[in-house]
Amino acid sequence: MPGPQPGRPDRWGWHPLSDAAARRLVADAPVGSGDLVLDPGAGRGAITRPLLATGARGLAVELHAGRLRTLHDLAVDEPRLTVIRADVRDLRLPRRPFRAVGSPPYDGTSALLARLLTPGSRLVSADLVVQRGLARRWAEGRAPGAGRWSRRWSVEVGRAVPRRAFARPPRVDSVVLRARLSTGGR
Repeated sequence: MPGPQPGRPDRWGWHPLSDAAARRLVADAPVGSGDLVLDPGAGRGAITRPLLATGARGLAVELHAGRLRTLHDLAVDEPRLTVIRADVRDLRLPRRPFRAVGSPPYDGTSALLARLLTPGSRLVSADLVVQRGLARRWAEGRAPGAGRWSRRWSVEVGRAVPRRAFARPPRVDSVVLRARLSTGGR
């Protein structure tokens, strides 16, 4: 199945970030050489490429067959990249400390956040492009399971991501949701 064409509808509801917006997301995230970084909903690698440029080791997660092929092609020349075929809602997390930087599918964001912030997760930080309303609920502690994760995690609404920052703009406002371990959280 061929991938979606820029500006054309996609039954997957895919809203890829522009390369410039992806570079800015990565530049703002606390990612450095040697870090293990999860890119949920990696698409064709707009975020994955700048993550790898930091010297990080990337885990690009994607479910769409056409986009997976693009990521596998990227991985051929990049030994620090592992491509994982999975739905972000069912993702098995790394067993060692990792960061998450990405623009996951909006319909799987709550399940992904719940998994990332669950007790036992080895997540160190997350910088994820999400719907503004969802980000507010999580930042205000009104998300599912907040009683379990809010003592350990600081979650805040970060930079706005304008609709023009997407190659195919979503119909909702987006922001970067930032999660960090609270002092003494580990």
